[in-house]
Amino acid sequence: MGTSSSLAAYWYFHLPNFVLAALMYTMLGRVLLGLMVDADSPNYIWRFFCRVTDPVVAVVALVTPKITAPVLLWLFGFVWLFWLRVGFHYTLLLFNLAPRVGGAAS
Repeated sequence: MGTSSSLAAYWYFHLPNFVLAALMYTMLGRVLLGLMVDADSPNYIWRFFCRVTDPVVAVVALVTPKITAPVLLWLFGFVWLFWLRVGFHYTLLLFNLAPRVGGAAS
């Protein structure tokens, strides 16, 4: 099975996994950039990171104590997204729907 046919056959795995990975690494970028720029910085990269990750931060803030520092909230978001990816992959493995090494599902 070729790479392109594997991507098409397992789109339900690759697409959500890609979106979650992009969110996760953007959240990590927000953490690292947040150590160097002000919260209201006009830097376009900072504003992009904030705009993309604010929905995740809002969800994480619902279950995190209000006293938590913003950088810790962003780190919790990174960790939650990581475990969401692991849980998604594990769930697909349980139902034998995840791609395997070599492309064969068994």
